[in-house]
Amino acid sequence: MFNFLGNIEAKMDAKARIFVPAAFRKILQSSSQSVLILRKDIFQDCLVLYPVNVWEEELTKLRTRLSRWDKAQQQVFRQFVVDAERLEMDANGRILIPKRYLQMLKISSEIIFLGVDNTIELWTKEALDKSLISTEDFSNQIQELMNNNPEQGFSNQ
Repeated sequence: MFNFLGNIEAKMDAKARIFVPAAFRKILQSSSQSVLILRKDIFQDCLVLYPVNVWEEELTKLRTRLSRWDKAQQQVFRQFVVDAERLEMDANGRILIPKRYLQMLKISSEIIFLGVDNTIELWTKEALDKSLISTEDFSNQIQELMNNNPEQGFSNQ
């Protein structure tokens, strides 16, 4: 299982190649994962890198909820996979970001790699800053979420 964690700035070279950060590369290499699937996030203006086996798990989850014989559901599946691109890390740990993704998100040369559980997100600084909620809103939302879903630990008093 993957557990990517971190907020790492990186720069692309002139050919739109970028080094996967060493901490993330180490996790991928320890699981023999050199193939990644790139897709634009559904909700945010960022790109998401899925290790290939995580991508396959996501596709399986989606397939089990959709009917091949329902026109609208077939379109949802198609839309999910149409923006996916298979990338392979080279021997130096670089990936090539296709130009259409760079244009889609207005990425020039600087990218922030954000480890988010079993995926890696790629952001511009501006888009990431816009997507974050205030510290106070975050605090209130996490408090509400955790108080409504108590688990083991300190008592809920």
